[in-house]
Amino acid sequence: MLFSSGGRRLVVLIRRNAAAAGGGINPFQPQAHLQPHGARFSHRYLSTRTAIAPDPNPSHTTAASYLVASCGLSPAAAAAVVSSHGVRIVSTAKADAVLALLRHYGFSDTQIASLIRQSPRLLLIDPDKILRPKLEFFASLGFPVGYLARKSILARSLNKHIIPCFEFLRGILGTDANIRLAVPRNPIALNFNLKKKMRPALQALRRGGLSDEVISKLVLIHIGVLGLAPDRIAGIIEDLEALDLPVSDSRFVYGFRFMSTISREKWLQKVALYRSLGVSEGDLLRAFRTQPSIMLISEESIKKKLRFFLEDLKVDLSYVMQRPVVIGYSLEKCIIPRCVVLSVLMRKGKIDRGTDLLRALLGTSKGFSKQYVLRYAGDIPDVVEAYEGKIKFEGFKDQMV
Repeated sequence: MLFSSGGRRLVVLIRRNAAAAGGGINPFQPQAHLQPHGARFSHRYLSTRTAIAPDPNPSHTTAASYLVASCGLSPAAAAAVVSSHGVRIVSTAKADAVLALLRHYGFSDTQIASLIRQSPRLLLIDPDKILRPKLEFFASLGFPVGYLARKSILARSLNKHIIPCFEFLRGILGTDANIRLAVPRNPIALNFNLKKKMRPALQALRRGGLSDEVISKLVLIHIGVLGLAPDRIAGIIEDLEALDLPVSDSRFVYGFRFMSTISREKWLQKVALYRSLGVSEGDLLRAFRTQPSIMLISEESIKKKLRFFLEDLKVDLSYVMQRPVVIGYSLEKCIIPRCVVLSVLMRKGKIDRGTDLLRALLGTSKGFSKQYVLRYAGDIPDVVEAYEGKIKFEGFKDQMV
């Protein structure tokens, strides 16, 4: 039996679906204060909420003109921002000071335009008392300007939201370096509500049997888990255990990451698709445990690739599923150009006609180029054109035995 607990709900759903388709110190405890940077700000600056003054002028001409002239927004974008946020710029001097401060910290004109589109209220706050401490805080932690420009984190309170979130994340991830790695992978993570989202998510992971070490690894590669509802987390853990991917398996965190980005309904649709193309349930689930991302590939792409392997390369699908990473390669940009190179070399007698094509396709672009392109480019110029996609793939025809 592939599964030790056939009655588990996801496996039952998979099989029903397939049948229908025909086939000591706890580092996770929040610290009393943020070290070394938290104390530096917590007593010096008090973040206040700044309301956007409603504009009684239906045309919003002044605000829109300012956004165009000073912030780099297009007239249409400026009008949309003013209309949706009701912005009225009472003091252009304050707004100018905000923009000057952003530029001082390295924001480009494009990044400023993006930031103001998302958070026009920044133009209304006190640049020295409110905005500068936030910029200093992120700069002290080594966060790139590009991250700050993408999301509206600068509109959040430093002492009530930003610092507590960093305290919480430092308790999980251990170092600022890990926080810098984790957060940009899901830029909205710092906007998660600490009390309503992050803490309940952490508690759910612990209830699910994840050790502090495993939780740290999971949050590092998928910080978005801290925004999931507890029942969703529990369901994913249960589903992965039903797929023989328990929390003790080193691959669990990768399986969790991908399972959390796809609904159960969509997951079952992908199972049905693979099954309809001739992939066995056992091969599919073993492939998923090795390469979970195969369930995120579009249906059309899956169809094209599996048919190509089966019909053009004459490779058995069970063999393909033993090397599921190849399913994630681009057919047009990677697989076919490599096949043309191999076809040219096979025709010229440089590689054996019995070459394992699937194995030859695997690996990095640099590795493939070194072994099959650069090695023969001097004698066979066609391999370069083949690799660049300038030669049409016409199959291996009689080159294969």
